[in-house]
Amino acid sequence: MPDQLALLSKTHHQFPKTRYQGSKSKLVQWIWDKVSHLDFDTCLDVFGGTGTVAYKLKQEQKQATYNDSLKFNYWIGQALVENSKVVLEDHEVDWILKTYDISYPTLIADTFSEIYYLDEENRWLDKVITNIHRVRNRYKRALAFFALAQSCIIKRPYNLFHRKNLYVRTANVKRSFGNKASWDKPFESWFRHFVAEANQAVFSNGRDCYATNMDVDSVSGKFDLVYLDPPYISGKGVAVDFRDFYHFLEGLVNYNHWLDMIDMTSKHRRLIRQVNDWTDKTRIYGAFERAFERHADSILVVSYRSDGIPTESELIRLLSRFKSDVRIERFRNYQYVLSKNKRSNELLLIGQ
Repeated sequence: MPDQLALLSKTHHQFPKTRYQGSKSKLVQWIWDKVSHLDFDTCLDVFGGTGTVAYKLKQEQKQATYNDSLKFNYWIGQALVENSKVVLEDHEVDWILKTYDISYPTLIADTFSEIYYLDEENRWLDKVITNIHRVRNRYKRALAFFALAQSCIIKRPYNLFHRKNLYVRTANVKRSFGNKASWDKPFESWFRHFVAEANQAVFSNGRDCYATNMDVDSVSGKFDLVYLDPPYISGKGVAVDFRDFYHFLEGLVNYNHWLDMIDMTSKHRRLIRQVNDWTDKTRIYGAFERAFERHADSILVVSYRSDGIPTESELIRLLSRFKSDVRIERFRNYQYVLSKNKRSNELLLIGQ
């Protein structure tokens, strides 16, 4: 008979639907099918992102560690991977949504007017993120942020913060894409909806799972298996920069320091750019090499695209420097949302 705890974790707890660019939600079962036979118990998801893969490993009774260098992602990892029993009760949700007799800051209302949301929505966001930061329990705070982040994303055209385009939502025109009903649904309704999604995802697999917020070169510890799903750089050298796509969410978790982080010369108030080897087409080779060397004693599993930089053959060559047995799996003709590339394959490199 299957382990009852494992059965419960798979049947009663589902990972929330994700709207993030590059999410592995539709590929996670395929990834698991390709690694499930490997001999491992402890595992690290270095580029945790949405948490989809780390959560799946947790469901499969592994001792999973989620890591991401972005703080907003880390809070989501805390909520859904590290957290094993804490949920947000209805009265706590009411408390977060209540307006108190205090002087609320107006950072979003003052800085992001007519960029992403309506003025009254910006004021609501200032209030709710202030209340969330007042929540003492870190898992409850993380769950509340997850719900707020999902609410922010679903009310955005393209689910991104890559340009100033509130007009797409407000213009009185016939639409060929998007969901105006979702965009116009009140923040509070979406927030309660996503709290419920997050609450049902909380479970214990009987193991101590963890979430960390570190640069890839700084993640420490020994793991049986290390999974890497780095930002993708296309063959033309164009990188997927998650910090740029979701800068608004990163600002929310750093609310008290947000103003100091913003590039005020940009129309959409992105964050000041930071050097990142993983989004630089010339430096990514060294980034891969350092990561492989750092975790050379672990089984290495890498997700990437067949038409990217590095190329498939270059990745195999890099991984082969540290692993004698390298095999490659292909999920053919998988196309990400918003991508126009219909010829690229999803790759999974496994080094032992």
